[in-house]
Amino acid sequence: MPANPSSNASMHARPDPDALVAKLQAEQAQAGRGKLRIYFGSNAGVGKTYAMLAAAQRESQSGRAVLVGLVETHGRAETAQQLQGLELLPRRALSYQGRQLSEFDLDAALQRRPAVLLLDELAHSNVAGSRHPKRWQDVQELLAAGIDVWTTLNIQHLESLNDVVSGIVGIQVHETVPDHIFDDADEVIVVDIPPEELLKRLHAGKVYPLEQAERASRNFFRLGNLLALRELALRRTADRVDEDMRDYRRERAIDEVWPARERLLVGIGGRAGDDALVRQVARLARRLEAEWMVVYVDAPARQHRPRPAQEAVLKTLALAARLGADTATIPGTQVAQALVDYAHERNASHLVLARVSQRLSRWLPWKPASLPEQIARLNPGLDVLLLSVSRYKNESVKRKSADAGSGFSWKGYVGVTLACFAATAVAELLLRVFEPANVVMLFLLVVVLSALRWGRGPGAWAALLSVLLFDFFFVPPHHSFSVNDTQYLFTFSLMLGVALVCGQLMARLRHEARVAAERERRAGALARLARDLSGALTQEQVTEIALSTLSGVFDAQAGLLLPDSDEQLYVVRGSEGPIDPSVGRWSMEHGQMAGHGTDTLSAAPGLYVPLRAPVRARGVLVLQLRAPHRLRVPEERRLLDACASQIALALERVHFVEVAQHTQVAMEGERMRNTLLSAVSHDLRTPLTSILGAAQAALPHAPPGAAHEMLVQIRSQAQAMQQLVDNLLAMARLQQGGVHLHRVWLPVEELVGSALVQLRERLADHALQTQLPADLPLLHVDAVLMERVLVNLLDNAIKYTPAGTAILVRAQRDGSNCVLSVQDAGPGLPAHVPAAHLFEPFTRGHAESAVAGMGLGLALAQRIVQAHGGSLQAAPAQPGPGTVFSVRLLVLEQPTLDDGMEEKSV
Repeated sequence: MPANPSSNASMHARPDPDALVAKLQAEQAQAGRGKLRIYFGSNAGVGKTYAMLAAAQRESQSGRAVLVGLVETHGRAETAQQLQGLELLPRRALSYQGRQLSEFDLDAALQRRPAVLLLDELAHSNVAGSRHPKRWQDVQELLAAGIDVWTTLNIQHLESLNDVVSGIVGIQVHETVPDHIFDDADEVIVVDIPPEELLKRLHAGKVYPLEQAERASRNFFRLGNLLALRELALRRTADRVDEDMRDYRRERAIDEVWPARERLLVGIGGRAGDDALVRQVARLARRLEAEWMVVYVDAPARQHRPRPAQEAVLKTLALAARLGADTATIPGTQVAQALVDYAHERNASHLVLARVSQRLSRWLPWKPASLPEQIARLNPGLDVLLLSVSRYKNESVKRKSADAGSGFSWKGYVGVTLACFAATAVAELLLRVFEPANVVMLFLLVVVLSALRWGRGPGAWAALLSVLLFDFFFVPPHHSFSVNDTQYLFTFSLMLGVALVCGQLMARLRHEARVAAERERRAGALARLARDLSGALTQEQVTEIALSTLSGVFDAQAGLLLPDSDEQLYVVRGSEGPIDPSVGRWSMEHGQMAGHGTDTLSAAPGLYVPLRAPVRARGVLVLQLRAPHRLRVPEERRLLDACASQIALALERVHFVEVAQHTQVAMEGERMRNTLLSAVSHDLRTPLTSILGAAQAALPHAPPGAAHEMLVQIRSQAQAMQQLVDNLLAMARLQQGGVHLHRVWLPVEELVGSALVQLRERLADHALQTQLPADLPLLHVDAVLMERVLVNLLDNAIKYTPAGTAILVRAQRDGSNCVLSVQDAGPGLPAHVPAAHLFEPFTRGHAESAVAGMGLGLALAQRIVQAHGGSLQAAPAQPGPGTVFSVRLLVLEQPTLDDGMEEKSV
């Protein structure tokens, strides 16, 4: 049967459910956040700040609260004039290198919580001592607090375009903003003027003072620079608009969704130009909407690189992470094979490398295969992209020390040389007993041990030096490199070949052993931590295991901050080093790392890691590493995250175990108490009935006097005791079997009258008032239980009000509800007990009162009212003194005369 074209079209037009779910989750995450508006331009002087202030004036006139957090006018009169009428936030004074500097006050802005906050120069670096090193991080915290932020940004401050702008203008811009801040902004407004007009403004002194304008026109503000920067700004904005358009098409299923995404794998080698390669791939990945990863292969040939070279690799990986890439360092003896295996593991479609010139002479009859050629032979289906990168002047200087002497260690070569001479001295003694052929094995042993101890290069030097020393000292003619017997040439060649092969194998074995040891250390540490935490039953055991394990795994002083019952962080016993709870509080509340080595409160000596569990954050881990650089390695950072997750899960598990234990104990205690109350109530009911019946029968026959008064007192106390027993039985039934309602349609007057009849003798000493309008609706309630509610409320009023005071029973219609209230003239609600606690079982507002009772009446009344779908509340009488207890019940559709007046429901 042929397919229906319209049906196929509808299938293609149906939105992707995963995309809709992701969109809903993103909207929920953004619901409580503020909106970010960026005024974007090609360079200074185009009018970004002026446009922002003009819009702020219009916003303020419309009634929104606008606060100027910080605006730099740079002496421009037109810009300063736009500030008139806007409220300015006082700046915070900070001391830096003996000078007093003013900075944006983040805490004051968070406390003020304006609707819109103006914060100029998004890429600004804060003064040392601020909470965040960068202003864009301040903006992130403001947005998280629900404050709308307006700010300004120039094209040269975008991280991914930093190298491109540097190549155009010849000046390195050090203050940058991650691209995701620009991409995630809710609104980007481009402020643009032609370069010629900008130059006129510059020469007129409207951008910089005249003495600076002349110098700027010869350097940065050249026409070619302005044209190029303007094109970059417009292109970057066009990329953002294009991304918004693609999102629109995807949300409405205008275009078919691809089943798989492009993945780019970038290989870096610790060379100058790696930063530029990473930035270039970041731009490419954004255009392709592709995931991308940056990896460094830790091969044996690279293991002896000096510290500056290793630091350069870690900085490049950190840059890639800021730009949105996944990063990793992977071990491997062959770089090409390691990259191919990792690309296969991560399903990467393209492998991106920097184009490296081959500096071998063209006259050589052979040359080794390049890295792309090796990868093509290993996996012909993997696309390899070679990108040309430029080494800018600043980057070359920065990495000059890293490239120089890469892979060379004087210590290893000196040690190898001494070992070979020592072997020669020992061989001189052995030749008195053994033949020269046997002594050769001694030199091979030295070669193997040298390669194992110092690596590939020193091992090759040991092989060559061993052959030369053997020839010079032990082959005739002695103390000469000439050879009389040509057979020794074969011996030397074979000896050199065997030594080189053994040395290279041992170097590879050493590298693989080191990699395996690192993997085993990480896996073993995580496994030990998980094993030990699985047996922890208390919070103290969890913290003790965490502190002892992490201090050894990361070679650091470890500490823990945990919340107490009041959600205040305290330092756990056994923690080491200085710990600042305020930094820990920020880390826990925001779910981000803070302190040393991060972008937040970096002046703190320790690294603060939030312990995030599935339900909530359970505390903060504090580490003061003796070697802070080790956490720059991505694998070490992932190990730290995994350990923190294990500790958080253990703390949450222990917490819920304690909650379950307390709940079980409380449930068992409640069950035993209900059983006891039920048994006692049944045992008391029979004698109480007899006492009450005897007192009522004797009263008519008792003469006035003392005997009559005693019988009245006996009857009154027996009735109070009987009501208490009834409440005990009712509460026990409610807690054991729930509330089963026998609903009937009942007039409010009948319900109130029945309750008053039960308490007519006890109400005799009070001035009872009722306010029951004639048009009150019928209530669909359980007559017996609702009568119990009113009896308990009246009994409470009788107990706590002096004789002679008034008690008011009132009913009224309030919209779709009927409100029944009992108002007394007693002492009122106790100040030390919240009103909600009065309805808890066995709770009395005035514990020191001499009034008899167990505190069950109000609790029972609330349970019954809630079972009816209503509410019971207590409030001070207006005007006082006294208390008003109000029962609010929903008024259902009234029955007709033909309807049955009785209906059962559960």
